[in-house]
Amino acid sequence: VKLEVGMTCGGCSGAVERILSKMEGVSKVDANIEEKTVIVTAEGVTAEEMVEKLSKWSAASGKFVRVP
Repeated sequence: VKLEVGMTCGGCSGAVERILSKMEGVSKVDANIEEKTVIVTAEGVTAEEMVEKLSKWSAASGKFVRVP
């Protein structure tokens, strides 16, 4: 699953990776700050559920999270 996330630093990417890694079914999270993308390897989890899980972080940080 590919997500677009407005990450601007290592703190952002670390938070995104930490949040998504805690989701049941997620086996790998690869955040790319320069491309502002996150590639998630998961079973039984939808992109929409991942965006919902990141919504609190998104609101607090002012960064966007969306499905491309």
